[in-house]
Amino acid sequence: MKTCKVNNCCAHAIAVTAVLCCCGYANAQAPAATWPVKPIRVLVGAPAGGTSDILVRLIGAKLTETWGQQVLSDPRPGANGNIAVEMLVRSAPDGSTLMLMDIGNLSISPSMYRLPFDIIRDIAPIATVAYSPYLLTTHPSVPVKTVAELIALARKNPGKLNVPVGLGSAIHLSTLAMQQRVGTKWTYIPTKGGQSSVLAVMTGDGDFLMMGVVQTWVHVKSGKLKLIAVSSEQREPMFPNVATIGETPGLEGYSAGSWQGIIGPAKLSADIVIKTYNEVKRIIALPDVAEKLTSLGSRPQVMTPQDTGKWLASEKEKWAKVVKESGYKLE
Repeated sequence: MKTCKVNNCCAHAIAVTAVLCCCGYANAQAPAATWPVKPIRVLVGAPAGGTSDILVRLIGAKLTETWGQQVLSDPRPGANGNIAVEMLVRSAPDGSTLMLMDIGNLSISPSMYRLPFDIIRDIAPIATVAYSPYLLTTHPSVPVKTVAELIALARKNPGKLNVPVGLGSAIHLSTLAMQQRVGTKWTYIPTKGGQSSVLAVMTGDGDFLMMGVVQTWVHVKSGKLKLIAVSSEQREPMFPNVATIGETPGLEGYSAGSWQGIIGPAKLSADIVIKTYNEVKRIIALPDVAEKLTSLGSRPQVMTPQDTGKWLASEKEKWAKVVKESGYKLE
């Protein structure tokens, strides 16, 4: 009896297919042999010019070359990305509408909002794309150089330090988690997104914030923001002399950041999920794309549909605990 030898690529595809079937894709739509047959819009739950929008344009250009159909960014900001997610889950599961977003925000939303969708049941995880740490920056006039000094200042002036942030966002919850760990109190000023948060600190309306490298690094270099720490678990090669938040006494092991991921509506064809995942994985490994991501302060990080789904479920539980312990509620 002859034995069929399966190469690693085929074995990987078979394994992913089995995972998708186990995760509820059994009722998926038709196979993707000819997909895509029309342009694909990729929803972005944040304003144009942010990390997600930049990544869609970067990856989308490569996908357009390969697939022969335009892959276009469609920013739909609002409600921590939930407006765009609702559009996604209501879209036809034919692969013509996908979404790229900070899936950390997605994992937090069930704890902060009354959602008309379920982030596990109504979402088809496709892949993570990249990780980017947050930069903890202050207005230049704030008299601190380290996280420990910032905490000490907050303790001397409870509630007087202002933090501009999109309420209910991953950045908000990451700052709140830091606050819980060290027992400080500061005031959150609601903003409409990253750019307005950064502007608030630059103009002195806010005292400090955590924000992605894309939005903040240019202003650190210009001297309009003062960088005091990064949120990653280890020091970043881009900022080797900048301490991590976790190096601060009382915050050992702390880490946070932006996990950009691609998702689709539930019942999306397993073939489309696999085809998109494999192509995105190939693109992220391209030297020019990896170099561009690094220049943006992002670290290429691709996870399978299965691992993306597991990560999302785990983060959902993690942030639910943070919200419960803080007693924080959106008004």
